[in-house]
Amino acid sequence: MNKIYFDNAATTSLDPEVLDAMMPYLTEKFGNPSSIYSYGRETKIAIETARKSVAKILNAHPAEIFFTSGGTESSNTAIIAAVRDLGCKHIITSPIEHHAVLHTVEHLAKTGLVKLSFVQLLPNGHVDLDDLETLLAGSEDKTLVSLMHANNEIGNVLDIFAVGELCKLYNAIFHSDTVQTVGHFPIDLRKTPVHFITGAAHKFHGPKGVGLLYINENVRIKPFIHGGGQERDMRAGTENLYGIVGFAKALENATARYEDDSAQIAALKLYMHQQLKKNIPGIGFNGDVFGNSLYTVLSASFPKTEKSEMILFNLDIGNICASGGSACTSGAEQGSHVIRAINNNPNQVTVRFSFSKYNTKEEVDTVVEKLKELV
Repeated sequence: MNKIYFDNAATTSLDPEVLDAMMPYLTEKFGNPSSIYSYGRETKIAIETARKSVAKILNAHPAEIFFTSGGTESSNTAIIAAVRDLGCKHIITSPIEHHAVLHTVEHLAKTGLVKLSFVQLLPNGHVDLDDLETLLAGSEDKTLVSLMHANNEIGNVLDIFAVGELCKLYNAIFHSDTVQTVGHFPIDLRKTPVHFITGAAHKFHGPKGVGLLYINENVRIKPFIHGGGQERDMRAGTENLYGIVGFAKALENATARYEDDSAQIAALKLYMHQQLKKNIPGIGFNGDVFGNSLYTVLSASFPKTEKSEMILFNLDIGNICASGGSACTSGAEQGSHVIRAINNNPNQVTVRFSFSKYNTKEEVDTVVEKLKELV
């Protein structure tokens, strides 16, 4: 039986075209980009071509684009540099950030390097911008604001321009985890007031293990990883050549097909929402479902029963992949910090369904039928 994969916010399948673009660099074009002979030169050119392509799509300068191992490394680099190199002694973030951000800022706070503040959330899961302004206005120290562009569990999308303007007004550094939006939305960095953004190829049908860090040209930071001086001295270590080529190809494809793919996926999300509402009594949804929200993510809350507590396990047995995140779960799993922050209802079981261009309405029908049995 075929698997139904509804966990695309966790990772996506590799687009065959992306694999084709990567293949030559996994086989005959194997030179070290730091070597001066032709084998090295052709791989160096491939990396710089990829950088130019990514910069053009994001409307940034190639010198502002750095390739990393993924979103986690990118966010760590930006946050640590803001404190170490840019003099930030206060960090404002939200309780629903990805752990790549939360664990990093909590670590910095524990070691006494920064004061940490959490901005309040509105009932629909959006950041309270009035509270953010209050925190910024009351901050005596240089401040780093780290707020994600779109939440990976509930799909809420931040008004990144409004936050950027507030940061400008209070002379704060702004880092945004854009892992769920790069490759899913048009991003224009010339027009976005942000100092750092991040990306990960595997969220938009590229390879795992390669990411992006955008560092605004007006920001000067020191490297996070020292050594050979690659990535214009910003990130030492031999480059992930085929990963970088794959990142650029995946972003090119996602950009070229954005109109069609986003419309198709949004229609699927709407359809699943309707079918679940129609067929599952007592179902609820988390976040600003059809407001400022990702078209790829639908977070549903099922009434808690003995049957529904095992919902993910039973979906898995039925060859359906989705992800969990309830306010409280038994056993080792702590439950989701995001769901706890916005909907701390122990009588609900949360499942996140996240879609890609490869999903179909027939799959939605199959999943809804299965859920009817399970709930």
